[in-house]
Amino acid sequence: MGKLTALKVKSLSEPGSYSDGDGLMLVVRPSGSKNWIMRITIAGKRRDIGLGSYKTTTLADAREAADEMRRKVARGIDPLAERRAERIVIPTFQEAAKAVHEEHKAAWKNGKHQDQWLTTLKTYAFPALGKKLVSEIEGPAIRDVLASIWIAKPETARRVRQRIGAVLDWSYAKGFRATEAPMRSLSKGLPRQPKKDGHFEAMPYPDVPAFIIKLRERSSMGAVGARSADPHRRQVRRNSLGRLGRARPRCWPLVDPSSAHENGSSSHGAALGRGGRCFPSCRKASDPGDGSRLLRAECEAADVRHDPAQDTERLRP
Repeated sequence: MGKLTALKVKSLSEPGSYSDGDGLMLVVRPSGSKNWIMRITIAGKRRDIGLGSYKTTTLADAREAADEMRRKVARGIDPLAERRAERIVIPTFQEAAKAVHEEHKAAWKNGKHQDQWLTTLKTYAFPALGKKLVSEIEGPAIRDVLASIWIAKPETARRVRQRIGAVLDWSYAKGFRATEAPMRSLSKGLPRQPKKDGHFEAMPYPDVPAFIIKLRERSSMGAVGARSADPHRRQVRRNSLGRLGRARPRCWPLVDPSSAHENGSSSHGAALGRGGRCFPSCRKASDPGDGSRLLRAECEAADVRHDPAQDTERLRP
């Protein structure tokens, strides 16, 4: 039986706390407002939880709300956490993925990676997970998404797994999930991926000239590199299979054009067959046209000599 009555509650005007028993109190503030408070212990900590204003909540309503709160605490439910969860609007996986992409794309310098990050999720994850709330996605659902591509497309599957994990971890940090992404247990539910075969198979050497022509017609990063600064030196490296450190400092007077075939290819090492490297002032030029006369004069003036025994370059004293 409570200590308060409806009539007494109505007449109270002195600021203070008035107990009804079992933690239920009516708090009268100096301003004259009256509010119901439920004082209860949750996980060893005392909490004061508001049950509403006296104007909108009667004594009977306050007692009923207090009883319901006691029952929840007895079942291990935190009423405060439950209220916070009700106020939070949980996003779907698709909404969360787009939010993560928007927040992080500025840190990704590679524009291709920015596009691929969301595209892989749209292709492989959104059909099954896109409309689910992030708070509802658990390990089995993620495993089912990955199972169809885990063996057929191992590299893509690993990226999808990592990106799903990133979205769910972000959701946990934002308070949309009770736990982090359950990614660690996935390895037990998926078969072992096949090992990589090793290096990519080399292109047959006679096919290289035609490939270079096609590469220059494309707009990919590889094509940009093929058309970038110093393209002739790049071609010498491709045709001669020379290493970057040995091909980059050379200039055209040290290249033997007579060994090149009509289709632009040459035998291994032929394009660099005269040996020796130019001094640094020659490195900036790569024009095989009129500029070659200047380069030749510079090389002769420096008197570059190649020492086969030490495979080093030096200027004559």
